[in-house]
Amino acid sequence: MQLSHMFSSKAIKLRLRNNLRRFLLWRHKHMSERQFVLLLSILVGFMSGLVVVTLKNMVHFIQHLLKSDFVKDYENYLYFVYPGVGLFLTVLIVKFVIKHRVGHGIPATLFAISKKRSKMPKRSMYSSIITSMITVGFGGSVGLEGPTVGTSSAIGSNIARLGRVNYKLTTLMLGCGASGAMAGVFNAPIAAIVFALEVIMLDLTAASLIPLLLASVSAALTSTFILGDEVLFDIKVVEAFTFGDIPFYILLGVLTGLVSVYFSKVFWFIEDKFEEVKSIYTRALVGSIMLGVIIFFIPPLYGEGFATIKSLLNGNEVSLLEGSFFYEYRESTFIILGLLAAMIFMKAIATSVTFGAGGVGGVFAPSLFIGSTVGFVFAKAMNVFEFVGLSERNFTLVGMAGVIAGVIHAPLTALFLIAEITGGYELIMPLMITAAISFMTSKFFIKHSLYTMLLARKGELITHNKDKAVLTLMSLKTEVENDFLCIQPEDSLRELVKVVSKSNRNIFPVTNSNNELQGIVLLDDIRQIMFEPKQYDKVLVSELMSSFPASISSDDSMDMVMQKFNKTGAWNLPVIDQGQYIGFVSKSKLFNAYRKVLQDFSDE
Repeated sequence: MQLSHMFSSKAIKLRLRNNLRRFLLWRHKHMSERQFVLLLSILVGFMSGLVVVTLKNMVHFIQHLLKSDFVKDYENYLYFVYPGVGLFLTVLIVKFVIKHRVGHGIPATLFAISKKRSKMPKRSMYSSIITSMITVGFGGSVGLEGPTVGTSSAIGSNIARLGRVNYKLTTLMLGCGASGAMAGVFNAPIAAIVFALEVIMLDLTAASLIPLLLASVSAALTSTFILGDEVLFDIKVVEAFTFGDIPFYILLGVLTGLVSVYFSKVFWFIEDKFEEVKSIYTRALVGSIMLGVIIFFIPPLYGEGFATIKSLLNGNEVSLLEGSFFYEYRESTFIILGLLAAMIFMKAIATSVTFGAGGVGGVFAPSLFIGSTVGFVFAKAMNVFEFVGLSERNFTLVGMAGVIAGVIHAPLTALFLIAEITGGYELIMPLMITAAISFMTSKFFIKHSLYTMLLARKGELITHNKDKAVLTLMSLKTEVENDFLCIQPEDSLRELVKVVSKSNRNIFPVTNSNNELQGIVLLDDIRQIMFEPKQYDKVLVSELMSSFPASISSDDSMDMVMQKFNKTGAWNLPVIDQGQYIGFVSKSKLFNAYRKVLQDFSDE
């Protein structure tokens, strides 16, 4: 029975492979590459919409079960337990089911572009869905946007690979998945396209714009068709922007920028501290206790926090105190403001702890949560002075854009997202002011966003700077040449001449018995003495060798390698890993590799 099942499984795979081959042959005969790309972009967008629907419904289902009438009387106490259960379940699923580390969705996507030629593993199409569903469903203080983007990008990457398209188009399909995910989550297709261009680092060309548009629209339509017209924020701008509020929006931009810096620094500090703990179970235990205590005292920090954002937009901040120890103080404006301010700082900690303890999610929703709270608190505090009269709803919306711009360094994404979810562009001026100032403030203190910091630390970040982007895409390990004939320092000139006669190189590395590089012998330096036989047994290699100007490691980034070449003026540099001689890298070979990658990178 088992054997027949195995043969049946093989037969199915073979049939699918044959069908795919027939389709690709038919495609080459009847469809242009442009038409095929448009078809793939629609398919990727449709799949991204299904990912959004699946993840949302599963999270809501889990939360509905956990908040059933049976546990209503104990709900506040269970807030202490639920997040920990979710963290442990996530850790166990990763260890025993997925068996691979599940990275943060958007950084994983950026890493695939910069170092994996946009190829994402098949497991990425489901691993983030399963783990984030458990983490957020049980109350982990993170969002679903990152995992949705990561999953949809993986779907785009793997569909492109099935379609046998090149690196450039594979990257485009990966971007279509990312934009489709954002469009499906927020029903904001324009902001989703801007997100793909600004965050995923796609080039804006006519060849990329139409596929991104089709993917975003098809994802938004799929999500809306299945979920109905329900949107995250059913909010309209009813209070007009006035020019007298401009100074306050400038202040809000500075404030959201500083809060973004706080969020980023807290995130990496806590992440690094948890990384120092080797046991994944100890991490989960410590994180569960910390997260449970935080959410027990501040229930709005449970889960994504979109209910909190809706309450602030509707001016119903008092409802946030329900179920907490501070409900009896609901009549005091100053205490409410103090508690909301505490939520801003504690949300950053709760999100960071969730990630550090092994949870899977995204930082987009926490950024929206923090931004809305900052904007509301700012306006509410200013309105204590009767002569001010700021719109708390407008500042709540603009605050979200400010923190998004500061945390992920994407001011245009923040601007268009808030404009689209409010159904118009009435707040376009304050959105531009606050997002730009927040971005500049955050950039002044932190060079890289939360999404790109991890890659930037390793020199693996691809950027809109095409020169640096191409260097990032190159791999030094593939450019190392190890066909140089070595010689030892105690060898004589006679032995060196024998080696020279067998080599077509003009550099001869001098290594000791432990394969440690002692120096180099250049052919030009010994050309004259080579024709003096009397010196063959008198002169040693140690007398002829010279030092090398610098060395590089095969783990060095290409940008660092090129800096060393420029600084030393050398055309060849030795590669040394952990004290061991590996080979040489030549500048000319790097230039050839650079031209090839640039051609692939820029090919339309």
